Parts: sequence; C-alpha cells; structure tokens
Amino acid sequence: MFRNVAELVNLAETQNKKISEIMIEQEVEITGKSREDILKQMDKNLTVMEEAVERGLNGVHSVSGLTGGDAVLMQQYIEKGKFLSGEIILDAVSKAVATNEVNAAMGTICATPTAGSAGVVPGTLFAVKRKLNPTREQMIQFLFTSGAFGFVVANNAFISGAAGGCQAEVGSAAGMAAAAIVEMAGGTPSQCAEAMAITLKNMLGLVCDPVAGLVEVPCVKRNAMGAANAMIAADMALAGIKSRIPCDEVIDAMYKIGQRMPTALKETAQGGLADTPTARKLEAKIFGIPLNSRE
Repeated sequence: MFRNVAELVNLAETQNKKISEIMIEQEVEITGKSREDILKQMDKNLTVMEEAVERGLNGVHSVSGLTGGDAVLMQQYIEKGKFLSGEIILDAVSKAVATNEVNAAMGTICATPTAGSAGVVPGTLFAVKRKLNPTREQMIQFLFTSGAFGFVVANNAFISGAAGGCQAEVGSAAGMAAAAIVEMAGGTPSQCAEAMAITLKNMLGLVCDPVAGLVEVPCVKRNAMGAANAMIAADMALAGIKSRIPCDEVIDAMYKIGQRMPTALKETAQGGLADTPTARKLEAKIFGIPLNSRE
C-alpha cells in the first residue's frame, strides 16, 4: 500500500516494477478481485474512452449550444499542415476536446478523475499512441499509472472543482496524464513523479467558474490546455528536468490553495468567467431567465 507519491516511487524502484504494476497489485489487494478481473475492468474503461474520442472527432454539440465541433476544427487545422505547435500536442488537444465535448453532449465518458476533466487522459493517450505504438496492454498500463497518481491526489487533497477549484480537476488530470506518458515512453518512476509535479505546479490556483453552471465553458478548453500542459511536462521530465518542489509538496500546496479559495470560485458559477456580462447573458438565454431577475 502507498499513501503518497514518495512511497509509490519507492515501491516501484525497490521492487524494480513500473508504477502501473504497483497500482494493479494495490487494486487486487484492496478490492479482493483477481488480477484478471481488474485488468478486464480497465480494458472496458479504455474502450469507453476510445469510443468517446471517436464520437467527438465526428462532431457533437451540447443541448445548450455552448460547446461542440471544436475537436473537428482542430483536426481540420492539423490536416492543413500550417500549425505552429507540434502535431502530437495538437492531436492531444483535439482528442481531449473531443472527449469533453461528448461529456457536455451527455454522452458516455470515463471520469478521469472527474467528468469535467475526462478529456485529458484519453486525449494524451490516443495522441501519443501514434508515436509510441503501444500494445493494448501498455495502453491499459497507462490508465493504471494515471490512476496511481489520481489515487494519491484524491486521498491527500481533492479532485473536485467544488472542493478545490479546477486545479483539482483538470490540474490533477493533467498531472496524471503526464506521469502516464512518461512511463509509456520508457521513463523511470522518479521521472513520472517529476512530470506530475511540473504539470500540477503550473495549474495551481486555477478556479472552477462554469458559465451558467454547466460543465462546458470554460471546461472543454481547459481540458485542451491540460492536455498540452501534460505533454510538455512529460517531455521536460524525460529530458531530465526536475521539479525543485517534491511532488507530494506540490499536491499539499494545491490542497491548501483550494481550502483558501473563495466559494464563488469553486463550481458555484458565482464568480470568475461565470460572472462576466456575456456569461450572464448566455445563462439567461439558456434558462429563459430575465437578466434583471438575478439577485
């Protein structure tokens, strides 16, 4: 059993195992299920992610009309070959958006770690798949590695926007994805932790301010930026760059920031982008509420 990232990395290094393997073994121990059953369930999660990405890339729109079609636009932009960023990064962005657009359209997604941040892990996974050509087993391991870091965050801080702002949702998801990318690319357990730390450090303080209280704006595009953040952090860690602040301390800092964050900035739609004039007009239009009726 591990309680924090330091213990997780130590277990992996002393036993000469991947972080994904440590997580699988812990799941077997905690649930009492067989290894085969644990792997089968994660395989099902992977299938749900794959289907969500595919559906989003075919084009979906939410009932509110606030989101939809951006994943398609990004793919079309990539195909033109005139992009300024790296192709894999933009592919990750597109697939992260695709997944979260499916969520906004009331489709089936796999919460990683939440529905509102469900695009980052699959977005990055199916983007790096093109370069690393992983087996199905390795893709499943990717999800277990993500889950290991998500497990630590959930048990030492929080993963919900209502509790800690979007830093706890997209921030955590991006860190989870970065760590998993590193392992899939052949990085060490320590490098996985460095990637998580670098990613989360750069998303500290991110508020949760959904327009009209819907998990659409700015949520979908934050999944896009979380995916890009994860990709860059993974490359930094693989290059040997380290976080001066240990991963567990970064997670603790995120927790303390979330505790101090005003309620208006934690999924209540009372502040931030949700309280801009345009956001209030959109809210009134969606719900048929006169603008002057708000208290």
